[in-house]
This record gives sequence, C-alpha cells and structure tokens, in this order.
Amino acid sequence: MTRPARLGDVSFWYADIGLPERRAALDGDTDCDVCIIGAGYTGLWSAYYLKLADPTLSIVVVEKEFAGFGASGRNGGWLSGGFAWSHEKYLKGSSEAAVRAMVQAMNGTVDEVIRVAETEGIEADILRTDELMVATHPAQLERAKAEVAHRRKWGEERAHFVAAGAARARVDIPGTLGGMVVEGVARVQPAKLVRGLAAVVERMGVRIAEGTAVTSFGSGLVETDRGRVTARTILRCTEGFTARLPGLRRAWLPMNSAQIVTEPLGKDAWDKIGWQGHEILGDFANAYCYCQRTREGRITVGARGVPYRFGSAIDENGTPDAETVRRLVGILHRHFPAAKAARIDHAWCGVLGVPRDWCATVGFDPVTRIGWAGGYVGVGVSTSNLSGRTLCDLVVGGETALTRLPWVNRSPRKWEPEPLRWLGVHGMYRLYAAADRAEAKGGPPSALARLGNRLTGR
Repeated sequence: MTRPARLGDVSFWYADIGLPERRAALDGDTDCDVCIIGAGYTGLWSAYYLKLADPTLSIVVVEKEFAGFGASGRNGGWLSGGFAWSHEKYLKGSSEAAVRAMVQAMNGTVDEVIRVAETEGIEADILRTDELMVATHPAQLERAKAEVAHRRKWGEERAHFVAAGAARARVDIPGTLGGMVVEGVARVQPAKLVRGLAAVVERMGVRIAEGTAVTSFGSGLVETDRGRVTARTILRCTEGFTARLPGLRRAWLPMNSAQIVTEPLGKDAWDKIGWQGHEILGDFANAYCYCQRTREGRITVGARGVPYRFGSAIDENGTPDAETVRRLVGILHRHFPAAKAARIDHAWCGVLGVPRDWCATVGFDPVTRIGWAGGYVGVGVSTSNLSGRTLCDLVVGGETALTRLPWVNRSPRKWEPEPLRWLGVHGMYRLYAAADRAEAKGGPPSALARLGNRLTGR
C-alpha cells in the first residue's frame, strides 16, 4: 500500500487533467517588445499584467518544456499570501513601514489571484479556506506561539493561536497540542491555474513558444536552440531552473521538494480525520510538511525529502527517490492514521529557487532592460502574482507603491561553489532531522535547528 502506483510524470496534478499538447516551438529568428524566459506563474503573470497595461506590446514567452512544467505545475496548491522570509533582512536598507507594506501586498495576492481567475474564467478548484499549522510536541507549540506573535507584530492580524481542542476539531491529528490559524488563504489545483493562465495570455495575443531552450541572453537578445529573439526588454522568470542558465549556476539554489497523494478516501476515514474546512495544512516540525485535501477527497503530503542534488542538478521529469517517498508516507501515517490503508496513487518532486539569504527578490535594470524575479523559497503560488505586477510596473516605468517595496532590486551574494553548498544544505537538513528527533522526546526547541539555520544563512 505504500509503494506509489505512479512515479514522476511531472506531477499528480497533470495526471488529474492530462498532460497538455505541446505548443509550437520558436521557428527561427523573431523580434518583439518583451521576451520572457520561462512559462511558469511568474512569466505568465508578467505577460498578463503587461498586456493589460499596454495591449500594443508584442510579447514572446520562451519555454524549454511546456507552460507549467516546473514548480507551477507541481506545488502543494497553497495560495497563502504568506510572508515566508526574514523581515529583518528586508529591513536592512529599507524601513519598517516598507516591510509592513510588503507584508500587506503579499497578503493581498490571494484576493488578486482569485479575482483574475473569476474574471478570466480560470477553473482551478480554488476554495477559500484557512491555513492550519499544528504543533505536536512542546517545542513545536513554543514555535507556534512565537510565530503568531511575530506575524502579528508585522501587521498580519489574520494569524491566530488556537488551543489543542480547537485545532483537533478542525483536523484530528494525533498529539496536537495547539497551532496557528491564518485566515484568508485558498486551496488550488496548481496545474489547472497555470494552464488556465497560459490560455488567457494567449487569447490576449502573447506568443508562447514551447520546446525552446534558451542558450544565452543579454541586453536586447535571447539566443535559443530554435532561433534568436531580439527584444527591447527581457524578463528572466525561471525560479528553480535559474541555475541551468549560463553564468547563473550559483545564483539561486534549486531546492528539491516532493509530494505523495493518496487514493480518494472513504467516508469512514474522513469521519475520523475531520478536515471538513479543507484547510491547507502543515506542522511546526523543523523539517516541516505541507498538505491539502483535494476536491475529490485525496490527501497530498509534501516535504523536502532529499533537499538538494550535487552541482545544482535537476530531477528527471519529477521522479522522486525511494527514501523521500518513504519519509512522506511516514508523515501521512503519523498525522492521518485513518489513511494507513489507503493506496498511494502518485509520488513526484520538483525544484524551487533559494537565494543565498533565503529572501525572494524582483528587479529590473533600466540600462540593460533585463528584469528578473524569483527565489520564492516555496511560496511561489501567491508571490509570483506580486512579482508579475511588480515587473510590469518596473518595465512600464515610473515609481509606484509596488516598485518601492523592499524586495525590489536586492542583490544577495552567490552560493558557494561545490562541494560547499551541497555540504551546507545537506548538513542543515540533517541538523533539522536531529532536532526533530530530540524535540519528539518532549524537550525544548533544539539548538541543532538554530545551528542548521546559521550554517546556510537561513
């Protein structure tokens, strides 16, 4: 029952809707006003808002595989609007008011994505709900209370602490001592969202050239294996795949994350689990998990697994390793014992972008007219929307509330060369695992996790 019926094949989300027919590749040299590298959420949101701002712009999106092949079609489906980075790091060189403005801008992405989906007719199983993060050990409970206090300090009034009874009334996870509830989030089917967005921008006149690999790019020119694109403006929207581009191997580390999904559960299992609110769900372990209840009553469970491949290597078509699958099944059975008899229908993985300071960035050089966005560290479903709107404002020109946010034009240093970054990341997650084992015995928050964070600058 614990061996997945299907591995890889991009993701379960595509097994759900079917892999798309490929769009035509670039067929020789072309020119346009804006060339966007990467047809995931970031690139497609950027194209969408640019077309709204100026319908006369000619825009070409070049994509090595197909629109939504990367994290946009593989993620956990959390439309959270969460601020997952260090407020203090953004505060350096900025102001408290600016960081608070970014927190509010991030929170607002949930409503904006839903608004666009409703306006444009994108059906993506979007369901407004809450986020529930549970604590199952005293150390996790301490972290939960601290996280709520931290968020509220920075203006996230939608975050609340809940006691054990209230948490278990929502989802009956064994050992729950309490947790955090964040209101105003949503669950989505991520592949439906990215495919729907791709169809929308095509209707607006954007050309998406799939099966077209970028070999190099610079001011005014993108070289591909299918021809050259001459463009006044170039936007790099490659997130976790950025390390594959020439000269950018050490820019953003491609962190691996994996998921499993069960068969649809029966009524008896759901009666034991609860989860009637369809909350997006996680825990306060140091090596945390993220879960959702899908529209047809499956459970998805995600976590980091093997976090990083040597040399910034990328997975093969979403195929995870056996040890990662074993760990995910262990989390499933621990948190949802009523699902122990359920078949595992699919397991898959993908990469997300991690900057050296673990803080997302968006930027634009007005001289070269090259822009970029990414480094979302796992919260890209909502962050990419803010990126798209911000890149649009930067390209169109003129200062706006979005271009003044503190993540704009930040330049974190590069990751170390190998084998240092492999040793650092794997060392961090080994320390997280050791910390979780120590905390499971009832002790206080482990210093091992803090050491792991210092090891990589998280």
